[in-house]
Amino acid sequence: MRRKVDEPRGSDPARTILQTSGKTTTPERTYDAPSTFDAQTAESLNEPRVLTGAAYITDGDTITIQKTQIRLFGIDAPELNHPYGSKAKWALHKLCKGQTVRAVVIDEDDHGRTVAHCYLPDGRDLSAEMVRQGLAIDWPKFSGGKYRQMETPDARKKLFLADARQKGRMHVWEKFEARQRER
Repeated sequence: MRRKVDEPRGSDPARTILQTSGKTTTPERTYDAPSTFDAQTAESLNEPRVLTGAAYITDGDTITIQKTQIRLFGIDAPELNHPYGSKAKWALHKLCKGQTVRAVVIDEDDHGRTVAHCYLPDGRDLSAEMVRQGLAIDWPKFSGGKYRQMETPDARKKLFLADARQKGRMHVWEKFEARQRER
């Protein structure tokens, strides 16, 4: 009995590796192939972890799916107590309401939150949608600039605190927070 063991994409069919009764054959050589699973030599495929379900909205760039807090990949939205923070949260709520969101986990941030690319059933990227609406800005340090071209012309001015955080100007943030406490 012959079966294909490995055929990389775009490979030459003549170089296809075949297995015949415990022997593996290539045009260059034949060697013994293991016939059973060996946990010592097995390699992980590192398939991405995917969460799906209803999304509970924390703020404009954070959701919870299946009790896992998820930070939307590559964007920064205002905090709830900052200008446009509540508007960003409710815009994300409107996008996700009644939808099954698919989160492809890629990392964990400094705050222990899971970072993921999140998609609606129609394939739209939630990060991209928030940026297009002008309620989040691209965070090039993490996205590589993926969403920058989608930003509305006034987004960085409107979301000045998020912009200041990205640029390391925390004094702007602290000054705003101090004014909020005085009120």
